[in-house]
Amino acid sequence: MQTPAPLLLPMLRSRTQGELLAMLYLHPEQEYSLSELAAQLNVSVATISREADRLGAAGLTVERRYGNMRLVRAATDTVVSRPLTDLMAATFGPLPVLSELLSEVGGVGGAYIYGSWAARYEGEPGQVPRDIDVLVIGPADEDELDDAARAAEARLGREVNIHRVSHRSWDGTDTGPFLATVRAQPMVPLVLHET
Repeated sequence: MQTPAPLLLPMLRSRTQGELLAMLYLHPEQEYSLSELAAQLNVSVATISREADRLGAAGLTVERRYGNMRLVRAATDTVVSRPLTDLMAATFGPLPVLSELLSEVGGVGGAYIYGSWAARYEGEPGQVPRDIDVLVIGPADEDELDDAARAAEARLGREVNIHRVSHRSWDGTDTGPFLATVRAQPMVPLVLHET
């Protein structure tokens, strides 16, 4: 089934392609197995294998075999690696960057990107987002969240706004206008890993 071009970067064929490029180019020192990439991006190994074949044929990735595993990483020695890294950071970068940074903050029980970036990610037309809005659920320290936001801004090249709410508020006891507005629009969950 053909998927539409992603509105975050319409020159790409699919959202999976953008997410894969962002994962590889924003972590250029890291090698990933195809099964790791499939799990991180929530797609099949066959889909990742096809994308890895295309990217490898274009010289955008480097791969090696380790036993029966196929390991892939970004090709960082090409003329397009720096511009491609910048482009991935500005478009698909919020998912891997914020997932990584917020995984390192204690007390984050869940997190979502909402607002214009989430709307573009979900296919709603509009202008290129100028900032990234993040909702964090849990008792995370505000200073640590602020540090994570500043680190994300440095890597993504745009403003990152983190708003924290308690589990109790998120679970439905808070019927205020802020959460009602957030819940009524697209939200993209961040994948948090225990460190």
